[in-house]
Amino acid sequence: MRTIIGAAALFLSAGTAVASGGIWCNVDDAAVTFDVGAGVTRGMGGPTFNFRGDLEIKARPVDDHLHKTAFEDSNLTQYWLDDKELRLNIYHENQVANAYNYVELTILTKASDEGIYDGQYTLAVYDSTADKDGDGKTADLTGKVSCGAE
Repeated sequence: MRTIIGAAALFLSAGTAVASGGIWCNVDDAAVTFDVGAGVTRGMGGPTFNFRGDLEIKARPVDDHLHKTAFEDSNLTQYWLDDKELRLNIYHENQVANAYNYVELTILTKASDEGIYDGQYTLAVYDSTADKDGDGKTADLTGKVSCGAE
């Protein structure tokens, strides 16, 4: 009887151990530094939880409102994860006076090894205070990114 209960407890605990995992990406290049990550459940369509991240745009002045951005759950607008690809779209908008600004970070990767994803990031930066013509142009930064998933 004790063996059956022990085996059942071991089986149930093993099931919860694979119930969640995580995704993460980071870059430190000449243009930006960022680190983003989230927990991912293994069922119910694989939703994320506790998404967090930090972004620093190195070319912007330190006192600039877009120099550093912190991301949270609501900023992860889309994601895709399978054995072949990891894709993230992260959007953060803020308001300074009567002007709206945003950063949009898009990460597109392909699996290079089990749990390792390599690819490109694109960071679109819109600063309405610098947009004197009102035509809505963005500055785009791109580079290589490495991500992981478990």
